Amino acid sequence: MMKLIFRAILGILLILSLTACGSIRRVSAEERMFLDLSLEFVGEYQLPKQTFQDTVVGGLSGITYDRTKNRFYAVSDDRSNFSPARFYTLDLKLTSSETGQLEINKIDIEGVTLLKNEKGETYPAGEIDLEGIGLSPRDTLYISSEGAISKQIRPFIGEFDLKTGKSLKSLKIPQRYFFDDSKAADAQPRGIRDNLGFEALTLGLSSVLRDDPFRLFTATESALWQDSPPKTPQENTRIRLMHYVVNPFDEPLLVAEHLYPLDLAANDVLASGLCELTALEKEGYLLSLERTFGLSGFGAKIYQVVNSNSTDTSRILAFQGPLSKVVPLQKKLLLDLSELGIELDNLEGMTLGQKLPDGSQLLVLVSDDNFKNEQVNQVLVFRLIEK
Repeated sequence: MMKLIFRAILGILLILSLTACGSIRRVSAEERMFLDLSLEFVGEYQLPKQTFQDTVVGGLSGITYDRTKNRFYAVSDDRSNFSPARFYTLDLKLTSSETGQLEINKIDIEGVTLLKNEKGETYPAGEIDLEGIGLSPRDTLYISSEGAISKQIRPFIGEFDLKTGKSLKSLKIPQRYFFDDSKAADAQPRGIRDNLGFEALTLGLSSVLRDDPFRLFTATESALWQDSPPKTPQENTRIRLMHYVVNPFDEPLLVAEHLYPLDLAANDVLASGLCELTALEKEGYLLSLERTFGLSGFGAKIYQVVNSNSTDTSRILAFQGPLSKVVPLQKKLLLDLSELGIELDNLEGMTLGQKLPDGSQLLVLVSDDNFKNEQVNQVLVFRLIEK
């Protein structure tokens, strides 16, 4: 009996000792919600100013990875002004240093594909503004265009043939994203604002089989007209993120829409927005890229985003007043790129790349140089590590 009592007392003392030393730690709700991720910076590469097969290389606004060919496809947001609307095929060459660290050796442009409309013609100048790109298991590309709102040209998300660049079909987008073209006297501003459309696009793939369904996520760069009536920072950060399911048997289905809370801009920031999404392998998890431009130049932050009982906002026609009953997507800062100690350019594209022998995975970002001599086509490479 005394032996049992002694053991019980010893067990209690052991627990108290561990607690006092801090060995037992409470796990917060946030830690349970988010994955344990980190980013390790591999390096920077700048594509030289150049022409390739009679096209001006620049305006790289979106990027996606082809795991079967180990190649990247980067779309240009040239509105067919310098060269016809297009995407490039890139070969990212990595080497390992003597200490075992990854290094960027070179990035080669291997090809360019001109995009064509349903008639098989290249897009006329000023009628298209390509931003997001994602490769599907069908060997097709989903590409978003912001359109040209000032010219009454609507944005779209289209599926294109990977080899020919020809348009195959377009996703059905809810009417709330489009301007009111009824020309009624009492028409209120509605839809995507000029140059603030579908900047972000990513595909969530659970399989590489062409007949298996997959998910498509897209979001506007900033709030719709009807979602930001008062000119206050709180109103202007209300962004809609759409979630589609694509299958081979029917039209793509919009299954949900959620509120993405953009960070409030600092006082010296002139413009900010959500410019990219990247779906992680684990369903329900995304990375987002938020970009700023201000008096001190460009800035960018990468967040982990999770749908934790977020409200479906697809039936909310306009975000008016307080949104106390709307649960937004949850996000957590993964990396503030200003901490890298390098000058950032206009980063707009982001995608996962190849998996590495240690189980980590590449994360690649590209910048849009706006076809300006003072800007660069910047490529940043990271290792994404899940602990």
